[in-house]
Amino acid sequence: MKILIIEDDSQAAQYLLKALKEAGHNPDHAADGEEGLEYALAQSWDVLVVDRMLPKRDGLSVIEELRKAGNHTPVLILSALSQVDDRVEGLRAGGDDYLPKPYAFSELLARVEVLGRRQSATQVETHLKVGDLVLDRLAHTVTRAGQPIVLQPREFRLLEYLMKHAGQVVTRTMLLENVWDYHFDPQTNVIDVHISRLRSKIDKGFETQLLHTIRGAGYSIRDSAG
Repeated sequence: MKILIIEDDSQAAQYLLKALKEAGHNPDHAADGEEGLEYALAQSWDVLVVDRMLPKRDGLSVIEELRKAGNHTPVLILSALSQVDDRVEGLRAGGDDYLPKPYAFSELLARVEVLGRRQSATQVETHLKVGDLVLDRLAHTVTRAGQPIVLQPREFRLLEYLMKHAGQVVTRTMLLENVWDYHFDPQTNVIDVHISRLRSKIDKGFETQLLHTIRGAGYSIRDSAG
């Protein structure tokens, strides 16, 4: 599993990185809340392990921002605050589990793996993610870097189809058949118009462009131009 550890204690972080790698997982590390939030939004993770007391942005604030952005990656909160009220506050902020410090690694590993199994069973089907763009198929919402994006129904269907095929070239014929339910080419610029509108909504104002026109082939949505 891909696991992001957001922990400012370098010794504790290095211990977790080493132990999780030895357990067969693929962990990475962010050293403060701001960096952790950026990493969490920029990539897809199976589980986040978040220390509650962090510099720049505390752990609960990180979790709250992720949830506002439509990111529902399971979160295990680590904290020296172990009272019932502290645990309740962490769970209400959007955490999925809460482990007081000091902890046994065997217990942390078990909790992380349980959250990972839950993620693979439910999250994949309901959310699509490309870079910091998140589409929630159940809530019918789209956000980019935490900012809500309002789409018309056809635009939503178009984006959903493109994101389902992220990294692939999607042809005009595929879009006509699967988004417009046309099994012939009406010889109109309807696709170009909708692609242009969609691009202005999801890419305008962002440094990284996600929606690309592949000349002579179709369109592709991906988190890099390469």
